[in-house]
Amino acid sequence: MRFGVKVWTALGATVLLGGAATIYTLDAMAGNPTRARPDVTVAVDHSGPPDLLEPGRLLFRTTAPGPDHGKVASVALADPGGPRRISQLACDRFHTEAGTGVCLATAPGLMPSAVALRVDERLRETERVEVAGIPSRAKLSAGGRMATWTTFVTGDSYTQGTGFSTRTAILDRRDGAYLSNIEGIPLTVDGRPYQAEDVNVWGAGFTADGSRFYATVSTAGRTHLLEGDYDAWTARTLAENAECPSLSPDGRRLAIKKRVSDDAARPWREYVLDLETLRETPLAETRSVDDQVVWLDEHTVAYELPRDGGSDIWAVPADGSGAPRLLVPWGSSPSVTSRGP
Repeated sequence: MRFGVKVWTALGATVLLGGAATIYTLDAMAGNPTRARPDVTVAVDHSGPPDLLEPGRLLFRTTAPGPDHGKVASVALADPGGPRRISQLACDRFHTEAGTGVCLATAPGLMPSAVALRVDERLRETERVEVAGIPSRAKLSAGGRMATWTTFVTGDSYTQGTGFSTRTAILDRRDGAYLSNIEGIPLTVDGRPYQAEDVNVWGAGFTADGSRFYATVSTAGRTHLLEGDYDAWTARTLAENAECPSLSPDGRRLAIKKRVSDDAARPWREYVLDLETLRETPLAETRSVDDQVVWLDEHTVAYELPRDGGSDIWAVPADGSGAPRLLVPWGSSPSVTSRGP
């Protein structure tokens, strides 16, 4: 039986959208050249605000230093380095599917907290929920029915060694059912029923029909790939050392990150997991990717990598071939508008 179910009330608040200068430049901070802010030049498209129903657009949050930092923007997928349309909606994580979006943003206040916003095709707020913790992940299912997000929180008794735990929520758009924390789902680990105080679940993502989801579960110092059945409300582990799964458009593969090193600077590598055979293919990106990647299409995944003063969005083939390429400078949290319900 599901727990913590309540209706997410629609508030219908409008988010005002606006433009900026056609090109703006941020100069390096004077007086401390070793800590200077990088020069940034960004071309802005003033033809209108981002539109989640327009096909062929790449949505992301801009990470360029300056007044637009964190705001949701879009570029043409065919020209991702070109002029960007910038909204006034600021998020820590953003994802779009089927003409709707979910925005997870830090909330003001003394204690770490966040707000999850559902937005329409013009990035106007339609629903919101207050969330404890620091924003980490946010996803919509293909078709936009299921929304899920993760925050990191402190204060649980079992976190003395790690310092944090997670809260992963699920919102079912079809009936408004909301689960604020899914850690209590009946869980099978390595084929056996499992219960423990230190179970943490994060980085969830749903199939298009909302019947199945994948996530990371951590317990007893190990991480596993979790497969959950939303309707039966049960979950099981499929593999060890597999985190932040992202389901391919055809529903047959998962992009995952695996811990491959104890080196704190390069602990992760991206793989693609075949769900039928559980065969893993390492991707050509050898830099450490600490992200829940997205699929641009059946053949390509995109992800963010940090840079001085912000982050960039990169892309790499999903079959292990090729080489990484810079997709969007000064961006993070990418998703595309090209797939409909």
